[in-house]
This record gives sequence, structure tokens and C-alpha cells, in this order.
Amino acid sequence: MPNSQTSPPAKGDHGLLRQKIVEQILADVFRGGLTAGRHLVTQELAERFDVSHTPIREALIALAGIGIIDLLPNRGAVVRRVTSREVREVMQVRKALECEAVRLACGRIGLAELDRLAVDLARLAEAKPPYPPRFIEQCRSVDSRLHDLIANSCGNRFLANELNRLKILFRAFRDVSYTQHKARNDFRQLAAETREHLAIVAALQENDRHTARRAMLEHLQGGVKYWARALPDPEENLPVEKNGHRVRRSSIKRNGAIRTGATK
Repeated sequence: MPNSQTSPPAKGDHGLLRQKIVEQILADVFRGGLTAGRHLVTQELAERFDVSHTPIREALIALAGIGIIDLLPNRGAVVRRVTSREVREVMQVRKALECEAVRLACGRIGLAELDRLAVDLARLAEAKPPYPPRFIEQCRSVDSRLHDLIANSCGNRFLANELNRLKILFRAFRDVSYTQHKARNDFRQLAAETREHLAIVAALQENDRHTARRAMLEHLQGGVKYWARALPDPEENLPVEKNGHRVRRSSIKRNGAIRTGATK
């Protein structure tokens, strides 16, 4: 298991306990702490999180349901390889679901709730460098509030359930990309997302289905490349032919020149 210390989730709420375990394992996978092919042993996870086997098994079933691990006969849980291509495919699904959800949510959300979101988003949009210490946490909180509100207000129970099932995966991708922005001290993408959120809220306030759907589409399209960049792509390390030599993709510059020696 990864060496990083993990605070045990709160034990008061069974669903919250399972969710926190899922979130932590997802973070480990996307940050490279759990690599493809790694076996996840129930006993080791139970000791790590200081819980019984039951929430661990439930968390593994949830992770298998969103395609992060495989549950194999006689082998247990095995981490799948997640590539930037799969991130883009996940985003294609998200666009289809959430663009329809926001269209349906128009006229179903109270103006007072939308006004509170607009005020919070405007405050984030006005922030200037150096950004306050809690800027990323505040962006994450408002992002979750808005997308949850849309999903739960769309009036389609099956659509809302599917978005709620997948949101833990969406947010794991988001949080990994946010962490990279913080490490680079580059908050331009977060500022751009705040403006996109404002456009979505404004369309909902106007009960404009067409504009709301378009604003959501532009928001999600803008996030695809940042989410895809957040994951290391294993295919980059596969050998390819270049000028008669076998080299790794990651060793080739954009202009096609070989940056390092050939591989055998």
C-alpha cells in the first residue's frame, strides 16, 4: 500500500465512510501511488483505514462499478490502467449527461439558491494574485454545490442517480488537476472555471435552457485537456520506432528529434 499516512474516515455514517475510502483509493490511483496491476488486499485496506471488511468490500464494488478496478475470480481486486484517453471518454459521457441535466433543471431551481451561488462565484472571480490560502478549497466547494444542485434538480431520477454515481470519479479527476495547479502556483484554470460557472448560473437564473446547455458544454470542454494532463499516460513509455531505433515516446521532442539514447 502507499506509504502516505491516511486519517481514518469518520465512523458515524456508513455511506460517508465508504465514500471516503473510495475517494482516497481513487486519489492514490490517479497520483500514481497505486499502479496498474496492483492487487488490493481487503485485510491491508481494513488495517489502513481502521475499519471492518464490510465498508472495504463495498468500496471495492463501487470502484469496480466506475471502471477503476477489476474484480477477478480467485484474484480479488486489481487496479486497472487509467489513461488520458479514458479520461476524455469519461468526459464525453459527462457532457452527454450534464448538458441534458442542466437543460432539464432550468425553472426547477429556486432563485434564492442560485443568487447565493452567484454571489459566492463572483467573490471567487474577483480574487487576484496572490490568491488566498483557501482559494482551491473554496473553488472545489462551489463547484460541487453547483453540479450537485443541477443533478438533483433535473427532474429525471435515473439521470440524477447516474450523475451521483459517477460524480466521485469526476471529482477525483478534478482534485488531481487542482493539486497540480496548486503545486505550480497556477490558478488561471480555476479562475476560468469560476467564470464558466457564473455563465451557467446566469442562464439558470434566466430560465434559458439553450444558453444553460451551451454554457455547460463550454465548461466541460474546457476541462477535458486539464483532466487528461493530470494523469500519466502509460502509453508514453512504450517503445516506438524512430530513425531505425526503438525509443520511448516520452523521449521524442515535439519536432521529432530523439532526446535520449535508443532502447534495446
